[in-house]
Amino acid sequence: METTSRLLALLSLLQNRRDWPGSVLAARLDVSDRTVRRYIDRLRELGYRVQATKGPDGGYRLDAGSELPPLLLDDDQALAVALALRTAPAMGAGIAEAAVRALGTIRQMMPSHLRHRLDALEVTTVARPGEAAPTDIPLETLVTIAHAIRDRETLRFDYSASGDTGTGPGGGTPQDSRPARRVEPHHLVSSHGRWYLLGWDLDRDDWRLYRADRMRPRIPLGPRFAPRTVPGGDVEDLVAARFKGADVNAWPCRGSVIVHLPAREVLPFAGDATVTAIDEHTCSLEAGSWSWGALAAWFGRFEAQLEVVGPAELTAAFATLADRYASAHRTGPTDAD
Repeated sequence: METTSRLLALLSLLQNRRDWPGSVLAARLDVSDRTVRRYIDRLRELGYRVQATKGPDGGYRLDAGSELPPLLLDDDQALAVALALRTAPAMGAGIAEAAVRALGTIRQMMPSHLRHRLDALEVTTVARPGEAAPTDIPLETLVTIAHAIRDRETLRFDYSASGDTGTGPGGGTPQDSRPARRVEPHHLVSSHGRWYLLGWDLDRDDWRLYRADRMRPRIPLGPRFAPRTVPGGDVEDLVAARFKGADVNAWPCRGSVIVHLPAREVLPFAGDATVTAIDEHTCSLEAGSWSWGALAAWFGRFEAQLEVVGPAELTAAFATLADRYASAHRTGPTDAD
């Protein structure tokens, strides 16, 4: 390995673990302890705050610096950062322009072989059918929420289900007299181009999920609070449950049918449902939804003969839908019209 490569490898090691004995670093880099000390001095000259640690072996620790030093990235790291910047607009965080400028800076500093690899990574982000389009949110709003979470300060904000926070011209006083929401913020969540706040609503005495683009934080923030444990201890699980309109991450209504289609034709459209092949022409499909009627309608999207496996509530829902569709057929226009 050349000196520059070893220097990059040393920096990568220091970034991956808090403390490293000097002898272990020397063994990893296949150099002497004296050479490790020389590399450490070189990193310090570049602006990295590498502290010496005490102990039987002695070692080193990479601390956060007061200024951003020159970044030393290996090829994979550079491509990962560049690809993240290229897809950043899909995050809906109001950082598209900054991401483009940062990507241009990184690309300009890349050697030609790496630049060619990056240019081949042309990415187009497209929302899937039925998926929410990314919604831009001011970066300052996200920063305010994140600071409140970190500092454990109660958030006060205006909120509207329609996205209109009711502010006056220039973002002034709200036009209505509704009191501000008071929420203990716990987690900032990103999902499919939208940002959400998971927090404990003090007025409703319950966990709530808020769309960040519909929030307008009020300053100053509220008092500090002691953090709570989310139900079940799993943030992702709780958020998924709230997306389903439930308190647990499971659909309240689940049922099974036999679809007279090959499993390979059902799988691309099954979502989180379970598809099991029965033979070359039929498969079983188990899925869930927030109501039996919605579940029956979802099964009907495959436009094929269906046989209900169960439960009885699903059979009843199909009967209700059949009557409803028959009524629509009787009242709708015909070819004779």
